[in-house]
Amino acid sequence: MYGRGALTDAAVTRVLVVEDDRDIADLVAHYLKRTGYVVDVLYSGTEVLPHVQQQAPDLVLLDLLLPGLNGLEICRAMRADPGLAAIPIIMLTAKSEEADRIVGLELGGDDYVTKPFSPKELVARVGAVLRRAGRSRAGQRLLRFGPVLVDTEQHLVTTDGQEVRLTAKEFLLLKYLIEHPGRVLSRDLLLSDVWGYRYTGGTRTVDVHIRRLREKLPPLREAIVTIKQFGYKLLERRPATADALT
Repeated sequence: MYGRGALTDAAVTRVLVVEDDRDIADLVAHYLKRTGYVVDVLYSGTEVLPHVQQQAPDLVLLDLLLPGLNGLEICRAMRADPGLAAIPIIMLTAKSEEADRIVGLELGGDDYVTKPFSPKELVARVGAVLRRAGRSRAGQRLLRFGPVLVDTEQHLVTTDGQEVRLTAKEFLLLKYLIEHPGRVLSRDLLLSDVWGYRYTGGTRTVDVHIRRLREKLPPLREAIVTIKQFGYKLLERRPATADALT
């Protein structure tokens, strides 16, 4: 029987900075890294969607005026993708007009920062948005993926009403997969976020736990897709809180 537990507080938080001004991008990345975030930087709008589909961040800092694909188009595309829609977005722009802020927020931006800005204030806003997103996810006591129901408080998993017994790590891995539908998750990311960054058992342990989940939960056999030489993805079937499925 699995015991109680939670995702480690030391889990990696990854922020994607999208900014075509390299000086600004480097400055923002520097302050974020000092705070403890893992930071990726892109300088062109055309790179963003392929990147987030391959390696989904926990938050995106998105400049609106970008070469190739502008920030509003990127935001619209992410919000339309079930696998990316829940990723928080903070928009960065030199535009200060109220109409531009409203358009950005209506498209699904979580916050809006105009240039010039204080890097320290920006880092504080990143933390605030991530905390709000975390509380939102934490508020989902019951998660459903098809016939699989996960009670995050009681650590109970059922399929078609029948209890399925999982180990603690199997439970946390299942919860993590359901909370990130459609995202390609590398083995290293799963190790850092589920096992904790100090875990030294190697990525093979992820494969073993995925195999066990497929064996114990037949509805996931086809839904958990192996991404060759990289990791896994749970097919894009948006999970809903069971509290809303009445």
